[in-house]
Amino acid sequence: MAAKVAESTHKLFVSNLPWTVAHRQLKEYFSQFGFVSNAYVVFDRTTGMSKGYGFVTFSSPKELNVAVKKTHHFLEGNPIYLSDPHTTNQPQQ
Repeated sequence: MAAKVAESTHKLFVSNLPWTVAHRQLKEYFSQFGFVSNAYVVFDRTTGMSKGYGFVTFSSPKELNVAVKKTHHFLEGNPIYLSDPHTTNQPQQ
C-alpha cells in the first residue's frame, strides 16, 4: 500500500491532449524527462474516443520536477498542460 501512495505523489494531470494521442505516445513524450512508470489517456467508454486528458506517473519526484520545469509542452503540434492531479487549480501554461 505504501508503494502506491508514494507512486501517486509523482503523478501529473495532462490536459488538452490531441484525440490521436494514446498511452504509448504519452509515455514516449514524457520519457525524455525520466522513467515513466505509467502513462494513461482517458477514453470515453461509449465512443472509444479520447477525452483529451490523461495522467503520467514518474518513478521519482526529480523526474516529475524536470518535466514541470519545462515551460511549454507540445504533442503533435498541440500545446498540452500539466497540473497536480490532487488539486483543482488551473493547469500550468
